[in-house]
Amino acid sequence: VTHVGRAWVLPHPDRDTPGIAPMVRDDEIEKTAIRKAMEYEEERGWIVESVESENRGFDLISRKPDPKNPGSFTTVRFIEVKGRAGVGEVALSSNEYRTAQRLTDDYWLYVVFDCASGGHIHCIPNPSALGWEPVVTVEHYRLKPDEVRGADDA
Repeated sequence: VTHVGRAWVLPHPDRDTPGIAPMVRDDEIEKTAIRKAMEYEEERGWIVESVESENRGFDLISRKPDPKNPGSFTTVRFIEVKGRAGVGEVALSSNEYRTAQRLTDDYWLYVVFDCASGGHIHCIPNPSALGWEPVVTVEHYRLKPDEVRGADDA
């Protein structure tokens, strides 16, 4: 084993500001949202499977059983679940957004607002068709060699 380096991971410096705080991950809120979404699907008579840990671009697969042919299904939903303690913005990762674009009408976004007080679910088909605003962050800055040479004071 060769030690190559180390990293110091810190919370986002603006995590407490009004624009960021509502989107900070809270495991209990996420569990509540997933539970509400699964309950909703099961109440509709669909069979729901969690794939949260598989990084597929969605959290749940829900299938509507075919009443005429046991063991087969007539419809499938690929569901991304977002939960908020109150009401606030939601964001999709680039993987989730690309998956929504690829699956179109089979992809659903379930947003559960007010998870801290019971929750209210909003089911949105084909969410990639909505007016998403891309969030671009700076990964790094670069400087061309001519700039370096021109700024050299030596």
